[in-house]
Amino acid sequence: MTELGPAVSNARRWAVTGLLFTSGFINYFDRAILSVALPVIAFDLHLGPAAKGVLLSAFFWSYSLMQVPIGWLSDRYNLRWLYAGSFALWSLACGFTGLASTLGMLILVRIVLGVGESIYLPGGMKVVSLFFDAKDRGLASGLVNCGTRAGLALGAPLIAMLIVALGWKSTFLWVGFASLVWLLPWLRVYPLRTPSPSAAKSNPGRSRGWMDRNLLAMSSANFCYGYYWYLLVTWLPDYLVVSRHLPLRKAGAFAAIPYLIYATAEPLGGWIADRLVRFGWSEMRSRKVVITVAFLTSLMFVPVGFVANDVGAIMLIGGAALVGLATGNMLALLQRVAPADEVGLWTGFMNFGGNLSGIVAPIATGLLIARTHSYYPGFLVAVAVLLAGLPFFGRWILRDRNEPVLSEAR
Repeated sequence: MTELGPAVSNARRWAVTGLLFTSGFINYFDRAILSVALPVIAFDLHLGPAAKGVLLSAFFWSYSLMQVPIGWLSDRYNLRWLYAGSFALWSLACGFTGLASTLGMLILVRIVLGVGESIYLPGGMKVVSLFFDAKDRGLASGLVNCGTRAGLALGAPLIAMLIVALGWKSTFLWVGFASLVWLLPWLRVYPLRTPSPSAAKSNPGRSRGWMDRNLLAMSSANFCYGYYWYLLVTWLPDYLVVSRHLPLRKAGAFAAIPYLIYATAEPLGGWIADRLVRFGWSEMRSRKVVITVAFLTSLMFVPVGFVANDVGAIMLIGGAALVGLATGNMLALLQRVAPADEVGLWTGFMNFGGNLSGIVAPIATGLLIARTHSYYPGFLVAVAVLLAGLPFFGRWILRDRNEPVLSEAR
């Protein structure tokens, strides 16, 4: 029995999970319009690589800074209303982007979008920690977060078609305001009452503060992971148009391939680790093994710069998107080592680390492109930063305070 008890059916738990998946889909659909439309916006507003990097980064200024406060709020207030209010804010911000006509206005609405979307991961993982037992959280966490990747995978080609047909301004208006429909099923399905966090059973230990070794390890690892992911999110469509000389529609279709692989890999990786736990492995060991294998798949990104064939290059990038196998397990590990009444706060702190790289990666990549006139150095840096995160999952750095260290060797 999970923390919500018999008052909430299994069907409703998974219905809420499905709505969180859908909100993630909308989250990245809204967020990704800028990346797909960037070549057109840059042409209209006469933006160079450095300016494009700043615009891509602006969202993360507020999104990162809001992670810890919104995580704290997620632990203390009913997510039925907190999540709904935040969702409405980000949808409106996306819609009003269509009215922006200068770089400054675009940066402003992207900052507001970041405030609204900050609820997504801290709030979503708090819900998973309340609705699911530890042994089942890999799949649930992966499903919730893979909605974002699915939003990119299916959204990139659709957004490209909308931009070609309607223009980038009308695309923002239609997508942003239409997203508000999601609020209707959310308010109908999510329980009116949320249990006290003290009722959770997976890890009753108290936090040792911001210097907790587990929290620092997860946040540092997520910075490295985030750098790699946000390179794909922000620069891949522009790379395909500018460097590979693909038409916008074709670039959107090609970009969908690695995004779709990423989306599929997230729940799959969580499911694999959940199965290993059922086969007798310790939860910590199972999730770390899958994370390690996932991170190493990024090495397929390295030869992309030497492949002239566009299809071959996108297939290699798709293979490198198997890094997504790690995501659900990273989130499940965090829920395992965090105090039960601070899951939202810890998720916010970890995601703050991950989204600092969301600020750094677009700007650093833009500067590298401007300096080298090539996207390839940015690819290499992203792979190197990701692999630098693996030691943070080491045996002595990250472990459950309630699980003996020797259990890792079983």
